[in-house]
Amino acid sequence: MRMTKRLLFLDDIRYPIEAYPYTKQDVFLRNDWYIVRNYEQFIKRILEKGLPEMISFDHDLGDEYCAKSGSHECIEKTGYDCAKWLIEYCMDNLLPLPKFYCHSMNPVGKMNIESLLKNFKKL
Repeated sequence: MRMTKRLLFLDDIRYPIEAYPYTKQDVFLRNDWYIVRNYEQFIKRILEKGLPEMISFDHDLGDEYCAKSGSHECIEKTGYDCAKWLIEYCMDNLLPLPKFYCHSMNPVGKMNIESLLKNFKKL
């Protein structure tokens, strides 16, 4: 029987173990993380496998969408966009929000993601 990865790590470059030194969260030492690098992979994973036990968010997900948009303007989807999508998904499907953590090194982005998810959880 194969083990399903029940932890979801959203980050464009880092691996979970790399978040441990600055977060000191033991969960990042676990080896059952599934890594997604962008907004599209985040949504695809949840739609295919369902909600994980926990999600750890990065805010800045790189410049990947600049090239795809074909314009000079970057339409970067961030971890905040993923968190907004997650809330909509949970509301639409009457599901509880999974546990979450924000390992982002962007202090404003981190605060925005945490505030959004904590406020939704209060409802």
